[in-house]
Amino acid sequence: MVVGDVMLDRYVTGRANRISPEAPVPVLEFEQEDSRLGGAANVALNLKSLGATTILCGVVGRDADGIHFLECMEENGIAAGGVLGSADRITTVKTRIIAGKQQLLRLDKEQTHDLSNFDSTRFLENAIELMEREAITGVIFQDYNKGVLTEAVIQTLIHAAKKRGIPISVDPKRHNFWSYQAVDLFKPNLKEVRDALQTNISPHFAALKSASKSIRDRNQCRITLITLSEQGVFLDDGSLAQIFPTHPRTVADVCGAGYTVISIAALALSAGLSSPEIALLANLAGGQVVEKTGVVSVDKEKLRQELLQVLLEA
Repeated sequence: MVVGDVMLDRYVTGRANRISPEAPVPVLEFEQEDSRLGGAANVALNLKSLGATTILCGVVGRDADGIHFLECMEENGIAAGGVLGSADRITTVKTRIIAGKQQLLRLDKEQTHDLSNFDSTRFLENAIELMEREAITGVIFQDYNKGVLTEAVIQTLIHAAKKRGIPISVDPKRHNFWSYQAVDLFKPNLKEVRDALQTNISPHFAALKSASKSIRDRNQCRITLITLSEQGVFLDDGSLAQIFPTHPRTVADVCGAGYTVISIAALALSAGLSSPEIALLANLAGGQVVEKTGVVSVDKEKLRQELLQVLLEA
C-alpha cells in the first residue's frame, strides 16, 4: 500500500530555435504533450513494474486533471479504489516545458493546505478498510507536504499498520519529518537531513553516521537509508553503517530517482532481504532511472542483469 501525495507529471516538449520578440525568452515550437503518474502514484507504478500488486491511497480534485489522473491509473493497471476525489482541492500537476533535452521551465498547479476534517476522516476510513480487506505486506508513506499526510493521518495509519504487523517505509519531507515514529525504514535525502537537523552535513561516512544516530535517537526508526544523489546511498541499521557508492552512469535526469529507491527498498524489506541487499538493490535501481529523461519506472529485467553483474564482480 502506497499512501501519500499523488500528482500528474506533465511534459510539454518541442524545439526552441529562436528568442521571442516580446521578451528575452525562448519560443518553444510545440511537438507533443505527455502526462505520467507522479508523486506517490509513481511509487505505485515502480512497485507494479517490479511485480508487486499495489494499492494507492491519495486524494485528487474533482476536476479535469483528476479525471485524467484516474485514466492514467487505469491505463497502467493500478486500481483506483484508494484514491478519493475532493471538492475542496485541485489535482496537483507539475508541467515541465522541455526543448530537446533541456528543461526550460516547470509550472506547478497545486494546493498544499491540510485535508479538511471531512476529507481526512473519509481518507482514513477508506485506507484502513483496504488494509483490513487486502493482504498488505508493506506500507509506504510518500510525503510531499501537499496536505494529504497530516500528523493525524500519519499517526493513525502507522498505528493501524503496526497493529497488523505490516512493515512501514517512509520517504519524508521537511514539514512532517519527525512525525514518522518507530517505522521500519526511513529514507530521506541528504538535503532533507540537513534541513531537519539544521546543520551542513557532508556526504562522508563520519558525518552521515552522526546524522543517522541523531535521526534514529529521535524517531526510533529501524533502518535509516539516506540517498546521496550521484554518490550513492548511506545505510544504518544499528549494527551496520555503510556508504554504497553508485556505479558509473550517464545522467540524463535525476527526477524520480527517489521514487525508485523507496519503491525497491520497501519491496525488499517486505520480502525479508538483509540491509546490505536492500541498499544494493535500491542503489542500482535509482542509478538506472537517472539515465532516462523524465520520471520513469524501473526496468526489472535490466535491474536483474545489473545485479547479476555486480555479484559476479564481487
